[in-house]
Amino acid sequence: MYAATALLLLLAMGMTLVRALRGPTVFDRILAVNMFGTSTVLMVSVVSFMHHVTDMTDIALIYALLSFTGTIAVLRFVEIDHERREMERAEQEREVLP
Repeated sequence: MYAATALLLLLAMGMTLVRALRGPTVFDRILAVNMFGTSTVLMVSVVSFMHHVTDMTDIALIYALLSFTGTIAVLRFVEIDHERREMERAEQEREVLP
């Protein structure tokens, strides 16, 4: 049963990578990378249960925290870039108007 779960998770991770590469928007890619991180945590947990190794559960929790923090950092970067572009566009519109 764990092997079937692991295979299905690998399939989901593959489809998630395709979504991350194809986009079409930045937010689609960020969501796909976040989903890949979640799937990775699930995969580590399943492998941990398969091999009866409880130490890997700690690794899965640490990876979940790192994935969440990384997603927040990337979203903050995208937000700052979006605000900068909006300000540049507003300045250009002011220059065009008499």
